[in-house]
Amino acid sequence: MPRSFDDVAECVESTLARVGPNIVLALPLGIGKPNPLVNEFYRRAGRDPVIKLKIFTALSLRTPQWHGELERRFLQPLSERIFGNYVPLDYVQDLHENKVPANVEIVEFFLDPGALLHVDHSQRHYVSTNYTHVARDVAAQGVNVIAQLVAKRTIDGRAEYSLGSNPDVTVDLLEILAQDRRRGREVVVIGEVNRHMPFMFGPAAVTAETFDYVIEHSRYDYDLFAPPNQRLQAVDYSVGLYAARLVRDGGTLQLGIGELGEAVVYALQLRQQQNAEFRDMLRALKADVRFGPSLDAIGGDAPFESGLYACTEMFIDGFLDLYRSGILRRRVYDHLRIQELINDGSIGERIDAQFLAGLAAAGFGAPLSEVEFTLLQRLGVFQRECCYSSGRIVNSEGRSAAARLDSNSARNDLLALCTGRQLIGGVLLHGGFFLGPRGFYAALRDLPELERRQFSMGGVAFINGLDGPDQALKIAQRRHGRFINSTMMVTLLGAAVSDGLADGQVVSGVGGQYNFVAMAHSLPGARSIVALRSTRQKNGMTSSNIVWNYGHATIPRHLRDIVVTEYGIADLRGRSDQDVIAALLNIADLRFQDELKRAAQDAGKLARDYQIPELHRNNTPRALEERFAMARARGLFSEFPFGTDLTSEEIILASALARLKTHTTGRWTRLRTVASAMLSWGTPVNLQPYLRRLSLEQPRTRQEWLWQRLLVRELRSVI
Repeated sequence: MPRSFDDVAECVESTLARVGPNIVLALPLGIGKPNPLVNEFYRRAGRDPVIKLKIFTALSLRTPQWHGELERRFLQPLSERIFGNYVPLDYVQDLHENKVPANVEIVEFFLDPGALLHVDHSQRHYVSTNYTHVARDVAAQGVNVIAQLVAKRTIDGRAEYSLGSNPDVTVDLLEILAQDRRRGREVVVIGEVNRHMPFMFGPAAVTAETFDYVIEHSRYDYDLFAPPNQRLQAVDYSVGLYAARLVRDGGTLQLGIGELGEAVVYALQLRQQQNAEFRDMLRALKADVRFGPSLDAIGGDAPFESGLYACTEMFIDGFLDLYRSGILRRRVYDHLRIQELINDGSIGERIDAQFLAGLAAAGFGAPLSEVEFTLLQRLGVFQRECCYSSGRIVNSEGRSAAARLDSNSARNDLLALCTGRQLIGGVLLHGGFFLGPRGFYAALRDLPELERRQFSMGGVAFINGLDGPDQALKIAQRRHGRFINSTMMVTLLGAAVSDGLADGQVVSGVGGQYNFVAMAHSLPGARSIVALRSTRQKNGMTSSNIVWNYGHATIPRHLRDIVVTEYGIADLRGRSDQDVIAALLNIADLRFQDELKRAAQDAGKLARDYQIPELHRNNTPRALEERFAMARARGLFSEFPFGTDLTSEEIILASALARLKTHTTGRWTRLRTVASAMLSWGTPVNLQPYLRRLSLEQPRTRQEWLWQRLLVRELRSVI
């Protein structure tokens, strides 16, 4: 049994006594880090230069930071309300301030997206690796301490633990290190209990013996990091609609985090619950006219009858919405023969005469062996109280039936005496980690255990790849896979740029994107869908996210498949370079189509006389907004369809402040904006609550007066 501590300092002291001053500390990504314990390791290293500390982790999160007084007035109250008593990571703050001690290395394989650009320590120590290789690479670093935030419950006086949000690497890493630990290599595994962490099942549920040390005290029950839902725009919704149209009923779904993932969830719900609206919106986008053959061949537009199963490293809160909507309802089972019988319709989940006949036709039960009985009992075919004895199945009352499925009478006897009603142990989602708003964590905690067990949390070796002894089972489970991930840029030849810039600066990381793209090319009937907005804005300038070429690629062009922007889909699999270019031009923004076409022509990749079809020459933001106008008037496609932690005033203020930032970027733009604001007079009564939120209703200084005038200018535009 693990040794218990109620103080992180004592735990760190005991760990140092066991493994010595050279610490290689492996931490989960995201919310799985035990922040108080990590901070104590970091502070000890900061005080004692004899200690050498290497932290191997990913996605070290930080609460929103403000730049300047005006941003502070908006963000500080919001941050305090949303993030509560979340414990920040000391090393993250020091990374941004260039204060990491010389005896400490922070090594990450996935960075907080965009947050660590030009942070030298992070850029130098970043490790580029596929998610499925992380456990291998961490083990090779000589890890000797594994620390994780865990959930705990007590059943019949016995403590049970769950790796909660992050079994993703830990499960695989413990398996890799198991043999070394048996040989005597010192690796300390530490769990820090947090009552806010949902207790998840599957491989995430572990025994107490998994840990050497467990830290438990109420002062360590801090709020989990909970980013609020983001605002969705017409661009996001359009991408979501096209992606949802590519999803096949009875298939498999994977989604990434962010606005585009939320938009896909919304569009899938619209397809299921308001199907006429879903089809009308696609007609408004002229989807069938422009891309009909590809859409019909790949996906569908009808409500889901069989439903979907999710196999996704990232368990976003949208999957719970799909579950509640009756979309996420295709269960998979961990036995190949059973799964194949379900796939081909020979059996369903209800246990009846037809079910038993399907088993018989597949070779079960003439007579049933004890091994087959045990398997079927585990899956709920036979009641838990039954037992196998001398070729018969005996129920709790001592009555028995022949263990045979090869005749109607034998099957009827079993149904009368021994069988359950429905298969059990089915899984709706296999996930590796989760991250989302605080309501998501509460919803997981509140799910009844039988429902929560359908969301199995496990290692990325299982989720993100096909290799291994269970390859055939994975293939059977992941039928019609649709793996939907976002990217920053796509080249006209089909390469995707998702994790870094041309100069080598790392924006985020490869993560599991490559894994899912490669899996889509290996699985029968599966497709990789890479989604992006066609343009981006920076410093008041608009640029295309579809480019001729780029000095870095995350997904190489030979793995190109489907690309989706707000202007449609480009089905690139198996197509020639000129056809790939033409397809991507069709979904590029009109403002950049001709420039991109000329670049391809200059490279000899597109005929000189090629013309982009007129059908694809209305790809403009204004035209897109117009197509959503009527649906929005009917209450669809709101800015926050899944709710938000922001107040109505904060939603408006966020838009106004974003506009203000755009309008004060660049010298001349800033001068024009300031001049316009200073020449305006008066403050409408309806704007007072917004100014009051920022303590600007009665300016006390010249600076506050200017802020007030600037905000009034922007608020008039957004209200």
